[in-house]
Amino acid sequence: MDNDMSYGTDDKYIPATSVNSGTGIEVVPDIYCYTIQIVNICIVEDQQTKKFVLIDAGMPRSADKIISIIEERFSKGSRPEAIILTHGHFDHTGAVIDLVKYWDVPVYAHKLELPFLTGKKNYPEPDPSVEGGLVAKASSVFPNESINLGRNIMELPADGSVPELPGWRWIHTPGHAPGHISLFRDADRFLIAGDAFVTVKQDSLYKVMIQDREVHGPPRYFTTDWKAAKKSVQMLQALKPANAVTGHGEPVYGEELSEGLKKLVNTFEQTAVPDFGKYVNDKED
Repeated sequence: MDNDMSYGTDDKYIPATSVNSGTGIEVVPDIYCYTIQIVNICIVEDQQTKKFVLIDAGMPRSADKIISIIEERFSKGSRPEAIILTHGHFDHTGAVIDLVKYWDVPVYAHKLELPFLTGKKNYPEPDPSVEGGLVAKASSVFPNESINLGRNIMELPADGSVPELPGWRWIHTPGHAPGHISLFRDADRFLIAGDAFVTVKQDSLYKVMIQDREVHGPPRYFTTDWKAAKKSVQMLQALKPANAVTGHGEPVYGEELSEGLKKLVNTFEQTAVPDFGKYVNDKED
């Protein structure tokens, strides 16, 4: 393990929460989704070997909670085979360094996310001026500095396979972040979407708090490439996922998912892309 790991100097506890914080749901027998404040982590188990992988690493200062969730679900001393990051934003990597120090496990991400995870490049600053609710306006306090995982971070395999998760593949779904990925299992068309789309309007404090479920575009205050974000949603809709968990909001299933994704694709410029903000280009006709 590389001990020269560090969070950014802007790393801090963010006092944001939702009604679902502290609750978990077994979406299907081998996928467990748990809400840490306002973001979801996923535990995906290989039912043959009983080994498991952690998808994303929660909010800052949440390591103890994540460790206890895993030990309650499995047994004391249990640890994942790996941590897979959908992307490197603070609410998906919040506890990752503490978890790596505790478990000594590898972390995987898309090669385009590696500069943000090795101390080389900061994310663009969140945009509090973007059209949206109170969460968007408060986003100026959200960390955006690069963290450094050193030698513990590895590039996902170029062939699309997911380490330690046979039967799954990763799909590059940029827009919200350059190296954002989603995970898909063809056998049952299960999708782990990350923030490519979410199921709560993440820039609205009220909707975040009550977790009002709707298929929605990626969180506005961190999304910098809206054309790529739309293409990513179109790509995911074309997979015809049967069930999905996202980075924010509740799982969605069946017709609610297919109809929600269809509506999102058809109205993306009107409903997902903000009317104004520093990362908004001219809307398409």
